[in-house]
Amino acid sequence: MRPSANSLPRIRRYLIAGVACCILLAIEVGWRGDPLPPAQAVVHQPVPTAPSQLVRTAQGHIPMPEGAQSAHACDLLVMPEGHPWSLMAFWFSGSREAAPDVQITSAYLPRGSDSWSTAYYAVGRQDLDFGSTRLGNPVAWLDKQGRVHLFVVTTGLGGWAAARIVHLRQRDAQSIAQPHGFEVQQVLPLSWLWNYSHLVRSTPLPLKDGGMVLPAYFEMGHPSFPIALRFDADGGMRSITRMAHSQQMLQPALLPLSEIHWLALMRDGSPQRRIRVSQTVDGGAHWQDAPNLDLPNPDTSVVTLRLPDGTLLLAHNNLPQGRQALDLSTSIDGVHWQQAMAVTRGGAGAEYSYPSMEWVDQQMWLSYTDQRHQIAWQRFAVVPAKP
Repeated sequence: MRPSANSLPRIRRYLIAGVACCILLAIEVGWRGDPLPPAQAVVHQPVPTAPSQLVRTAQGHIPMPEGAQSAHACDLLVMPEGHPWSLMAFWFSGSREAAPDVQITSAYLPRGSDSWSTAYYAVGRQDLDFGSTRLGNPVAWLDKQGRVHLFVVTTGLGGWAAARIVHLRQRDAQSIAQPHGFEVQQVLPLSWLWNYSHLVRSTPLPLKDGGMVLPAYFEMGHPSFPIALRFDADGGMRSITRMAHSQQMLQPALLPLSEIHWLALMRDGSPQRRIRVSQTVDGGAHWQDAPNLDLPNPDTSVVTLRLPDGTLLLAHNNLPQGRQALDLSTSIDGVHWQQAMAVTRGGAGAEYSYPSMEWVDQQMWLSYTDQRHQIAWQRFAVVPAKP
């Protein structure tokens, strides 16, 4: 007997719920390689009595590839000392988000300059050795050998709910400055169900052993929560840990308060519309839900950064609804925040979103999506607070 037309939506919901439960169970059981020593974040120890102040010194836009009309989800990467570039930027661009022509785009900033290089396509669908119809959300990391790794969200049939995280690495020393210079390492093994419904967005947390923790998240409708993926110094994935018991928490941004005490500040997919928080006090071995910040979050991505003097930075859409305002806030404890600067403002319907921040050459750099058409940047000097 064939199901009636009226019963098909209900059957589809049951199937999705069943698949989500199976994936949840797989993550709860966990995936772990060999036993790992406790993780310790790379953290400068000073704790200021008051946050430093930010002074904007320059701003502009990163060049777009010729013909690209859409841009989103930029991630900044600090290059090592002595390299001729100070920063690289990776984002996705094409005719529109999720279009078949979208590719991962890159540009670099020569050290001491404000003028970015011409943009070029670093990864396209043709560089993947499996079926993929969409690319998005690149996250970059530099390993101990100076090789650039990219973690990219890809999907096939099923849209973003069927997303997987693909790990790529630059092909050789010269390829980083060339189009399509990355090669696939693996699809990250995050669940037994084809590794579906996992995405990345935020910058990794560097560890003292040369490895890193990559914040990621599981999302399949309402079941959505953050996970932490630990990698060794050579770029091998070693463990996966769920970072929150609650759900509707997306796109975690890691903020170290000490070597082993970290916060994860998150996008809120629930009706509460506050910045969500989870924390660990043992270097990521265990995580606990923490109270929400007293800051609004209109279901948008946030980004964090700890400055060398201990000042904590947060870039966020400081609104209950909409993305027409982007702010920088500061803190010394990660709990109490104060608005430090309005990065940009627009009218109703404007969008400034998906920020990224990095500290390089004694300056703070911020990038963000500007109207889904370009990637904007701003540079800041940091003035220590007066005692």
